[in-house]
Amino acid sequence: MNLNDSSSTVGVLLSGGLDSSILLAQLLRESARVQPFYIRCGLVWEAAELNFVRRFLASLVSERLSELVVLDLPLADLYENHWSIHGLNTPGADTPDEAVFLPGRNAVLIIKAALWCQIHGIERLALAPLASNPFADASDEFFQDFQDVLRHTGPRPVQVVRPFAQMKKRQVMQLGRELPLHLTFSCIAPRGQIHCGDCNKCAERKAAFRDAEMADPTHYANNGRGLH
Repeated sequence: MNLNDSSSTVGVLLSGGLDSSILLAQLLRESARVQPFYIRCGLVWEAAELNFVRRFLASLVSERLSELVVLDLPLADLYENHWSIHGLNTPGADTPDEAVFLPGRNAVLIIKAALWCQIHGIERLALAPLASNPFADASDEFFQDFQDVLRHTGPRPVQVVRPFAQMKKRQVMQLGRELPLHLTFSCIAPRGQIHCGDCNKCAERKAAFRDAEMADPTHYANNGRGLH
């Protein structure tokens, strides 16, 4: 598959985090026309996250960047009394990856964005899972099976692509070295519009900058600016 085809559009499922934001910018560099999506599920961090998404997109000046499409997919009736809905007992910095797993979330996000793409004639949907993603719903097998499902959803099936699937976090961070990464968002317990600095995802964010030997421009509520 050639993502360098500037005559067609590639959709990007954008979370506002480092990986998907860098992916979107990389696709713009490669001359693809990009349609960003944000799926709003009613989770506690989404107001801050969506604000950062809009700010990051506004910083990218490109005629090939389409206006953000926000799709609603409420999950409160499914997740019920989960920490992602009420914000209590949010997994802290010392918790394992499994603590932040949201059952089925990749599947529901992808199908919503993929169906929008199909209805609007977009043939490719790009996601940003990395080689280090530990969850089954980010595996090659999951995406192969999901692609089979999408072949039966309409006359123009959407191809799900993962340009970073063989890459480690450090490699992806290097691609984003010149980007306004302070406008990305990676927190599941924000204090208003500020990263808390104490949650599992903030710890992951700090490690990403540290391991890439990059200055962390993030404002954390618990200790001010990231370490340089």
